[in-house]
Amino acid sequence: MREPVNSSKGTAFPSVSESLGSSGFEIKFRNSTLRNMSFAENKRSHSQIARLLFKNSMAEAFQINRNMTSNAAQSAAGRGPTIELYATGGVPPNQSKLFGQSFKKAATQISSSLLSQSGQGKGSKSNQTNIDEKIPPIDRPIVGYWMLFCASMVFGIIVWGGLTRLTESGLSIVEWAPVRGAKLPTSEEEWELEFEKYKQFPEYKRIHVGLSLDDFKRIYFMEWFHRNIGRLIGLVFGLPAIYFIRKGYISRGNIGKTVGLGVLLLGQGAMGWYMVSSGLKKELEEVPHAVPRVSHYRLAAHLGLAYLFFAGLCLHGWSTLRMNRLVKGKIKNAEAINKLLLDPSVRSFNRKVIAATCLVLLTSLSGAFVAGLDAGLIYNTFPHMGDNIVPPTSELWHPLFSRDLAGNPQSMWFNIIENPTTVQLNHRVLAISTFFIISALWWKSRSLKLNPASRRLCHALMAAVSMQVGLGIATLVDLVPISLASAHQANSVGLLTAALGLIHALRPLPRMVVPI
Repeated sequence: MREPVNSSKGTAFPSVSESLGSSGFEIKFRNSTLRNMSFAENKRSHSQIARLLFKNSMAEAFQINRNMTSNAAQSAAGRGPTIELYATGGVPPNQSKLFGQSFKKAATQISSSLLSQSGQGKGSKSNQTNIDEKIPPIDRPIVGYWMLFCASMVFGIIVWGGLTRLTESGLSIVEWAPVRGAKLPTSEEEWELEFEKYKQFPEYKRIHVGLSLDDFKRIYFMEWFHRNIGRLIGLVFGLPAIYFIRKGYISRGNIGKTVGLGVLLLGQGAMGWYMVSSGLKKELEEVPHAVPRVSHYRLAAHLGLAYLFFAGLCLHGWSTLRMNRLVKGKIKNAEAINKLLLDPSVRSFNRKVIAATCLVLLTSLSGAFVAGLDAGLIYNTFPHMGDNIVPPTSELWHPLFSRDLAGNPQSMWFNIIENPTTVQLNHRVLAISTFFIISALWWKSRSLKLNPASRRLCHALMAAVSMQVGLGIATLVDLVPISLASAHQANSVGLLTAALGLIHALRPLPRMVVPI
């Protein structure tokens, strides 16, 4: 029996105990600070050693499966030696390096002992252990749940942001005050002051002339609440991220990803104000027939960053929970599932799903162009646009868009992204293409051998894209009512979620966790 080694702070490293029975070898790494966790058991009929090293304090796994020959043990027990390693953390981050080294040293000694007892020589190929083989980092389960909670908040702010745009409330707050702006005006004097500020900008002078104070309060609240959801997401993401990193709940290999998501969140907030500022330019008053509204380019960028942040949270959260379930043995038939996921036809199918997901994102961004240019208020029929499926070329390629708002000449190609008629046609083509591509993938999935989770997600993806097309058509022909338009945007996030979920479900399980 090897006694626990204590650090300077008195924290016990896992002790190592080993016993030899008729069934083979059993080695346990234990730490009494957390519950015992078993990660692998080798019950194969042929000889094999499964060495699993798990460092839970920094949430990093060292799992390696190796095939080794043991004639003596095989003849005595009918199978090869079995090694089970248990580790449950309790090591402070500043001791993590020593902790990992202790594991590696112990594993090497155990391997040498087993090899010598099984009669293998020093030069045997099976003795060439690769402890440093790259292992996917694992965060604590709470990190996964936290990521998914943040993703649910992002879903909410995307829907509310759509409502803010649909009610023409986005330009009601004309100042960028990240801290002071969190407070809602309470007295009549404060409301009058905010209203007077709003009256100085083009939207009031050209669109909301004569707006009452009560109506202003309503649109102001919409924008104020949207910004405060953003502030809350910043706190809910930022503060736990700092805590989890300091406590070692987020593995070193995933700290960069977490920081990257934080930078993306900060960029999203900055892009939000950059977008709003484009609709507050007083130069718009000098341009005849100009409609004071935010730049549709910046609107698309703002929405695109939100989708990317949402996708990153979902994928990282799901991956964290999946890995923790895997190492705790909570995924039944993991080896059989992985065999299905590693099939070449399934891998090819997954690549096509990734491409389809990119198309879903592109279609959603084209929807932002439609919203930003109010292109949904023209050609309110389907499938025709006017008398034909496609409008006349003279409308799609109009010389009016060969000049910008200031009258400066620009390429006719700007019709593709600035002409409302062309932008709506683009969105129709992308949406229909997305529908048929996902339909083809769904049909293809019926002939593939998929695990139940992947098959359910294929059905969910098909249902989501069908609903999205239906909501889009209904929104268009009914002249963009707020309820339908908001449901259309909300379902776009649902469609993206189903696509991301399918990508995640089709990812093979880490090879070093599943026994070979």
